[in-house]
Amino acid sequence: MAVADSESVKLEEFKIPTYILVHEAKVENIPEEPKCPVIVFINSKSGGQLGGDLLVTFRKLLNEKQVFDLGEEAPDEVLRRIYVNLEKLKISGDELAVKIQDRLKLIVAGGDGTAGWLLGVVSDLKLSHSPPIATVPLGTGNNLPFSFGWGKKNPGTDDNSVKLFLGEVMKAKEMKIDSWHIIMRMKTPKEGSCDPIAPLELPHSLHAFHRCSEADELNVEGCHTFRGGFWNYFSMGMDAQVSYAFHSERKLHPEKFKNQLINQSTYAKLGCTQGWFCASLFHPASRNIAQLAKVKVMRKHGSWQELHIHQSIRSIICLNLPSFSGGLNPWGTPNSKKKRDRELTPPFVDDGLLEIVGFRDAWHGLVLLAPNGHGTRLAQAHRIRFEFHKGACDHTFMRIDGEPWKQPLPVDDDTVVVEISHLGQVNMLATHDCRSKSINDHKTTPSHHNDEEEDSNEEDFTEEEFRKFGAADTFKIPDEVDISQLS
Repeated sequence: MAVADSESVKLEEFKIPTYILVHEAKVENIPEEPKCPVIVFINSKSGGQLGGDLLVTFRKLLNEKQVFDLGEEAPDEVLRRIYVNLEKLKISGDELAVKIQDRLKLIVAGGDGTAGWLLGVVSDLKLSHSPPIATVPLGTGNNLPFSFGWGKKNPGTDDNSVKLFLGEVMKAKEMKIDSWHIIMRMKTPKEGSCDPIAPLELPHSLHAFHRCSEADELNVEGCHTFRGGFWNYFSMGMDAQVSYAFHSERKLHPEKFKNQLINQSTYAKLGCTQGWFCASLFHPASRNIAQLAKVKVMRKHGSWQELHIHQSIRSIICLNLPSFSGGLNPWGTPNSKKKRDRELTPPFVDDGLLEIVGFRDAWHGLVLLAPNGHGTRLAQAHRIRFEFHKGACDHTFMRIDGEPWKQPLPVDDDTVVVEISHLGQVNMLATHDCRSKSINDHKTTPSHHNDEEEDSNEEDFTEEEFRKFGAADTFKIPDEVDISQLS
């Protein structure tokens, strides 16, 4: 990330007047017009003490009412309140409100799960111009910040560091990023252990969905349906198992996880204890991907193909960004021959395609540390379906954008289906030397980006049901506000 001079950063250019943020607040004087107004969301529990320290610094330097602790208030509630107030001010002829809404940028500080939560909320709001989002790395992996040039190490929390960051936000460029919808369907089994996933086990962006359309073949009593979305990756298998062990340990002993270096060291140790480095000895073959599920991909409209998965593959990753496990790039850069023979493309973040990569074990993963190292490239697709074999195993582990859970599987004759499809896009803020690449910068590269526009959803979900993360259910516009101005 380019180094800026903190002395040249004028905080007035980022501050938002209180009356914009709080309905019916007094306008005490004519406020200065900010060039780069920001709303800041901070997970005060992320990064050990760093999240809380960062919250204090941002509130000191900016208007404290434009800086929010996600532990106290959800982002959908905050944005609902602010956008409703902005709309009312615009209707009354407030020109400053118009300019602030046009220039507004969001900052989110936390782990990848926290960042994904905010991205999901912004996606749900369906604004005419979604505010672009900058991410501050406060987690263990920090794949989202790293992908867009904001680094992967926990930042400084002093005045100077925050000013430098604000200066970079002002200079940052906007990039589109694909979002992906995931649906998981399972019937209540006739026998065996397969309770619904506990709500606290689920990532922010994956949620129980009780309203099913009549066309849904699983729209019967006793069906568990979960819907959500992700931005970086969905993974299943051994890597998610290690991540689940790490998160479980952190929940039990949060006092031991206040340092990023210690967190990463603990993660590596758990990789050993979970058998990731000795998978052939500790990991039963029944949990290998090929034995666990049938994987189908759709490269083009209406054409499902079964994907061949080698018997040794223990983890499968569906990747949208060029960063996994703290900055590694599992897809790599295919050479021209492989691109031609296998119809592969570079991994753009806005081309409507996911890169699907497989790993045998942690030793296989170590190839990513070498120049041009990559996992087993399985396919690129804009739709993916996992159909789990009946009775193959009683559970597996899954992970969305750094947030893992233990997924029970039925042991009777009812199948679990997980399907991933392209959802839409949101705007990100990126430094000019970031590693993520846009298809708009490579116009000559062939792409299936437009295939999604022709794609029909087999299960005939309504627009509201299918194309929603579900994170912003509380976003409702009061009747007195002109809704046409918000969409």
